[in-house]
Amino acid sequence: MFRLITFIALFLFSSRIFAQNNTDAILGTWLTGDEKGHVQIYKQNGKYFGKIVWIKEPLKDGKPILDTKNPDPKKRSQPVMGLVFLRNFAYEGDDVWEGGKIYDPESGKDYSCKMTLRNENTLDVRGFIGFSLLGRTDTWKRVKN
Repeated sequence: MFRLITFIALFLFSSRIFAQNNTDAILGTWLTGDEKGHVQIYKQNGKYFGKIVWIKEPLKDGKPILDTKNPDPKKRSQPVMGLVFLRNFAYEGDDVWEGGKIYDPESGKDYSCKMTLRNENTLDVRGFIGFSLLGRTDTWKRVKN
């Protein structure tokens, strides 16, 4: 009986250590749910960000696609390729990153966002207004670490 209790205690302790060390599990390149782009998630100053590193159709009429719907007129001439559109996420535990924003270049709008790692190769990205219940989830697949 003592061995069983010891085994369970060690298992729970080691699981907790693993979970705490899993903070960078989302780092890498991800294929978006519509398979139109790759997003590289990286860490900077303790926060997590994501930028567009590949677009299935990067050109329109032979020119790079621009962020024409951006609410800031000065940014409307910047290409969507390379755009940092996931900003300021923090690891909250249990494979969840929250507190960040996601920008939608197709609408020019910013949304609150939460990212949940379902497994090492599947990431749920949920953009929402106000409450997480009022939003949409896009499931991304890992391309590479």
